Amino acid sequence: MSWEKYALRPVQDASPVTLPVFIYGTAWKKDQTADLVHQALQAGFRAVDTAAQPKHYREDLVGEGIRRAIHDGTVRREDLHLQTKFTSVQGQSPDNMPYDPTASVADQVHASINSSFKHLRPSDDPESAKDAYIDMLILHSPLLTMAKTIEAWRAFETYVPHRIRNLGISNCTLPVLKELFSQVTVKPAVVQNRFYEGTQFDVPLRGFCRDNDIIYESFWTLTANPELVRSDSVQSLAGHAGISPAAALYSLVLGLKQTTILNGTTNSDRMAADLASIKKVERLAKEQPDWWEKILASFQELIGDRI
Repeated sequence: MSWEKYALRPVQDASPVTLPVFIYGTAWKKDQTADLVHQALQAGFRAVDTAAQPKHYREDLVGEGIRRAIHDGTVRREDLHLQTKFTSVQGQSPDNMPYDPTASVADQVHASINSSFKHLRPSDDPESAKDAYIDMLILHSPLLTMAKTIEAWRAFETYVPHRIRNLGISNCTLPVLKELFSQVTVKPAVVQNRFYEGTQFDVPLRGFCRDNDIIYESFWTLTANPELVRSDSVQSLAGHAGISPAAALYSLVLGLKQTTILNGTTNSDRMAADLASIKKVERLAKEQPDWWEKILASFQELIGDRI
């Protein structure tokens, strides 16, 4: 497995996009968003997740935090994986949307993407929005019908691979993923889903992802799984590696292969510690492969995922 980043499937003969295994999540950060994004990049995060959904994200402040980090030399834009989302009317606040809700789905997509280019532009000059690009555009959730979902996806595809490098989908079931995969030209490169017992930890869906070169982006990993944090597997790894139980759970989820983690911590010390912990577990897995495989196997049995 990769403990640093994955190379995503090339699209239309373009160079592959790399996706770090830790992605900084920016939901619900509100007015603190710019400062927290800047702190995350200073701590070593090289991937940021946001959305054109003012109800839960301040995409404009995500861009501000990134530009601050670029300006002070913390990171170059080309070394950063930046992903955002198109959110349908059903997921938006009625009085604050990035598009006209009465417009066609395709026109909603175009307006949303243009607002994202503006927010995520590489410099403070508004004209730099013309040079903005997005590494990953994610459909925040399937639309009300498959026909509308495909209409949105077709609009996405018109930006690939130059302004948008790759596409993904979130909050998706396996039947929807299979149908979407079979119908579109630019196949989903990622699926971003809640990782929790309510969906049986997406075992069949993650199997489909592995078989079709799709990266699974796990979110809600800590919040929804206090019982996993307390489990023998997680506690044993935490003690053996000298890391926090939270970081141990992240490491075991990463051990499931073709998997990345959204990490939205607001604690700057935890940001650095989580990144360092993954390196510790990487070294442990190489130095003690039998022990690592045993603890990983016990975790897989716990979540019903024995490969």
